[in-house]
Amino acid sequence: MLDNTIKAQLAAYLEKLQQPIELVASLDDSEAARQLGGLLDDIAALSTKVGVRRDGDNSRRPSFSVAPRGDAARIAFAGIPMGHEFTSLVLALLQTGGHPPKVEPALIEQIRAIPGTHRFETFISLSCHNCPDVIQALNLMSVLNPGISHTMIDGALFQQEVDERQIMAVPTVYLNGEPFGQGRMSLEEIVARIDTGAAQRDAEKLAAKDVFDVLVVGGGPAGAAAAIYAARKGVSTGVVAERFGGQVLDTLAIENFISVKATDGPKLSAGLEQHVRDYDVDIINLQRAQALSQGDDGLTEIRLASGATLSSRSVIISTGARWREMNVPGEKEYRGRGVAYCPHCDGPLFKGKRVAVIGGGNSGVEAAIDLAGIVAHVTLIEFDTMLRADAVLQKKLASLPNVKVITNAQTLEATGDGNKVNGLVYKDRASGEQHRVELEGIFVQIGLLPNTDWLRGALALSARGEIEVDSRGQTSLPGVFAAGDCTTVPFKQIIIAMGEGAKASLAAFDHLIRSSAPA
Repeated sequence: MLDNTIKAQLAAYLEKLQQPIELVASLDDSEAARQLGGLLDDIAALSTKVGVRRDGDNSRRPSFSVAPRGDAARIAFAGIPMGHEFTSLVLALLQTGGHPPKVEPALIEQIRAIPGTHRFETFISLSCHNCPDVIQALNLMSVLNPGISHTMIDGALFQQEVDERQIMAVPTVYLNGEPFGQGRMSLEEIVARIDTGAAQRDAEKLAAKDVFDVLVVGGGPAGAAAAIYAARKGVSTGVVAERFGGQVLDTLAIENFISVKATDGPKLSAGLEQHVRDYDVDIINLQRAQALSQGDDGLTEIRLASGATLSSRSVIISTGARWREMNVPGEKEYRGRGVAYCPHCDGPLFKGKRVAVIGGGNSGVEAAIDLAGIVAHVTLIEFDTMLRADAVLQKKLASLPNVKVITNAQTLEATGDGNKVNGLVYKDRASGEQHRVELEGIFVQIGLLPNTDWLRGALALSARGEIEVDSRGQTSLPGVFAAGDCTTVPFKQIIIAMGEGAKASLAAFDHLIRSSAPA
């Protein structure tokens, strides 16, 4: 199951086990079970501290559990955790075997103190780049707290259960049999949701913080660059973010980050956060900015959704952007039930089905190409009279036999049966005639909207809602700067956002020098 290179690397990791662990398999006579048995045998052969049994009683087969030898299992994998989930398996082995996690001690103690019984189940696809973060977070919580357990379920392997629960997006998490959440969630986010007293405690701590010299709002590439440049100047620096990493966390392949031939969003985001943590930066995560105001004392205040307020002598806004929605009837009703925004994550759940892709730019055409290898048929719908994607992508798209392109079409409605999507209605913009396409999935790929709604009335915004900035990143308020995809700077690219973040930070430092100089 594992090649020699992977075996050598895994053997080195398993040397870190501090206590024996046991893998208990529940198998049947399927080919997947044979492969899973081979994987477990390969792992056990690499360390004397790993044992394998095949007498498991899990009703999901093939599956296996991971536990300290002689203890009850609280982590299980229903399926074969390869692809993106192989790292989740390795971490589960190490942490179950006593290897300490790389998590803040305060968060570990918070997890251990969570009361009650929490039985999590997460449906994933092995191609999903958002799923591993959720799997690894819930597995770690299961290691630390005996009242928490978690099972990873490969939706492609347990399709009947996916259909019965009407799961059409991954990761989809259930808690004690009830829906808990969909999409990427960090360890901190999950803990905050089940630790009901955490929000009030955090608000009290935030309210007591001193005034910052530079406060960065947003934790994406622009915000990370701004924080690093500010901290290197030796001024007190904070970053407040709804989720550190921003939209980059939802990006799969990154092949235009100069000097790095290829990477992915989660990996780049982790590198950004680690780089920021190398400096004396106060990272305030899982906090959403709600309002900005400026007092007569020259300080800028950021009010958070939690009720806390942070003050700073200068502020850099880098709240980025989010996926643009169709804003048609049925979109919100069927989000996660046929309406999706990540073809890489959710595509495998539509294997053999009919789907539509909305948008004829690079993102839309790339999505259609990717999906064409999985689904039965793709209908690509573009509002303009022609596709706007690069010529090489259009050429590839035209070569695919199971793709139909409809241009000059306006999407009017996502239809469904009350439980999931069953079609899409569009209008031919030339004739005005309406048409309906029967399908099971709709993937929306129509661009971005700046995350600036909370700034309306406080700063000058463009007609598109972008923060108006000058060549130094200065906004309409003195001492308030902005950078990245939330601004009027053209070309929304990671590398441009980083440069703009650095520039805004240098401008903020220049503002601090000049505003504090004696008359």
